[in-house]
Amino acid sequence: MTSNETDTEDVFLCYPLLLDSCPKVQRLAVIKVAMYAFLMLMILTTVFGNLLIIISISHFKHLQSPTHMIVQSLAACDCLLGSLVMPYSMVRSVEGCWYLGDFVCKVHSSLDMTFCIASILHLSLISVDRYWAICDPLRYKMRVTNNTVTVFTTFTWLFSFVYSFYVVFSGVNTIGLESFIMQFYCVGNCILFFNKQWGLICPVLIFFLPGSIMASLYIKIFHVARKHAKVMSERVTVATAGGLKSQRSAHRERKAAKTLAIVIGVFLFCWLPFFIVNALDPFFNFFTPADIFDAVIWFAYFNSTCNPLIYGFFYPCFQNAFKILISTYICGIKDSNILIYE
Repeated sequence: MTSNETDTEDVFLCYPLLLDSCPKVQRLAVIKVAMYAFLMLMILTTVFGNLLIIISISHFKHLQSPTHMIVQSLAACDCLLGSLVMPYSMVRSVEGCWYLGDFVCKVHSSLDMTFCIASILHLSLISVDRYWAICDPLRYKMRVTNNTVTVFTTFTWLFSFVYSFYVVFSGVNTIGLESFIMQFYCVGNCILFFNKQWGLICPVLIFFLPGSIMASLYIKIFHVARKHAKVMSERVTVATAGGLKSQRSAHRERKAAKTLAIVIGVFLFCWLPFFIVNALDPFFNFFTPADIFDAVIWFAYFNSTCNPLIYGFFYPCFQNAFKILISTYICGIKDSNILIYE
């Protein structure tokens, strides 16, 4: 038996009966089980954590404000990502094969882009909402209404959907890469390539521009919140009811600014590696190894896992809503002492 025959026998294919099948990624069974367990835990946390946000806002009138309407729509983005995209990405990442055909691959890639873009834009809307609430509170209620939020969230969803499906199904992102793609094409692959133009357009339009807006608004919010807190603390000379109210208001503003900083920090931490790789890859002949690219994709998905955890841990109104829902509908315990408050 020759060495070539030995190498051929050791290669496992996604579709063993097809000559142009992609090779299957070889991993130890223990590693595959560990990967499936970890990714499944991440998917379940994403889906049920965001479902809890959606149900809480729908169930409790105290949470049905314009701000929380944006949060609810964000949770819907992340929940759909976790239920419609991440499970198929999990199989592709662990097995190294795509078993559902080219058309479903395009739909999967389009939905992946749609939900991720919508999630990023919703975080931007929340930053704008918090900016107006803290920096211009007198005109906030006139500017931010249920109708206004509905218009902007609807536009966000439509833009994300149309942009993603147009890019994927038109093939505009692969113009000039046809020969390169044909060299590496095999049955059982599902990779979304971007040429140099769209490799820059997508990160700038979808990440760096919204991220810059979010960061600049946060800096302004943090500055104004500190200024308000300082003014309020200077006015409080005795522990009167008004003084205590001012202290609570100052504390709320500081906490809101810190929470927004955490949201933006996690957002940048999760998404920055993916968009850097996505922007640089076309200029270096797609040098990023498949496992590294998979890792940065899942790191970006992790942002959708973190969003409900952030709201659950840092917002008392959601903490209490979660307690009531879990104790009442899961544990069967009714506790009238738990109150929902802002």
